[in-house]
Amino acid sequence: MNIIVCVKQVPETANVKINKDTNTIIREGSNSIINPFDLYAVEESIRIRESVGGNVTAISMGIPQVVELLREVIAIGADNAVLLSDKAFAGADTLATSRTLAAGIRKIGNYDLIICGRQSTDGDTAQVGPSLAEKLGIPHITCVSKIEEISKDPIKCHRLLEDGYEIVEMRLPGLITVVKEINEPRLPSLFGLRKAMQAEIPVWTAKDIDIDFELCGIAGSPTYVLDTFAPEHHVENEILNGEPEQQAKIVADKLMDILYKNS
Repeated sequence: MNIIVCVKQVPETANVKINKDTNTIIREGSNSIINPFDLYAVEESIRIRESVGGNVTAISMGIPQVVELLREVIAIGADNAVLLSDKAFAGADTLATSRTLAAGIRKIGNYDLIICGRQSTDGDTAQVGPSLAEKLGIPHITCVSKIEEISKDPIKCHRLLEDGYEIVEMRLPGLITVVKEINEPRLPSLFGLRKAMQAEIPVWTAKDIDIDFELCGIAGSPTYVLDTFAPEHHVENEILNGEPEQQAKIVADKLMDILYKNS
């Protein structure tokens, strides 16, 4: 079974730098990690390969330094990886990102299953997985918490709901997005680290994947961010003296004043 797993580089901290001209995250020079949800996708792809055989290819869209992130994925257990990197891809929203990934996956070809993390920690939209499936014209299942059965054709999954789960069967090729309940990601092995150091990771540009420049990056993004800023937090403290009953009365009086002012 040929599996493609999508991974993304995200900032390691919530204190990110923003390009004020484009209102997008500045990724160059920042400490970055593999999107946590994508680690569960990587782990599940490896488990499926170990169970039924096949090949795992990781794909990512990002700046050139994402090659090192893809080496981490190979060290964990992926067989190979591809990076989509071009200035034309910069500033992409979820629609432009899914178009670009779809073009890259079409170039890879010959896949049975695509696995994505449910969402990324920097965007938090959970839109890229389903949108990617639509661009490729394949079925998809979101929020998968368990793969109950898989073969060369159908896959049967537990789809996580707010109050339980539902069992969904899907014909392949298809796409699933996974949640953290699905597994426990493994650490890189010594053999994997050695393999990752020697791996040749191709970097494909917009021209390589034959995508229209008007459909990717900022040019292909209908979503416009008007402003981006970090919220300011102002905390005022007041120490109350006296017996507990007196303190309780002071708090009650202050709450009543707030309710009166807001009514």
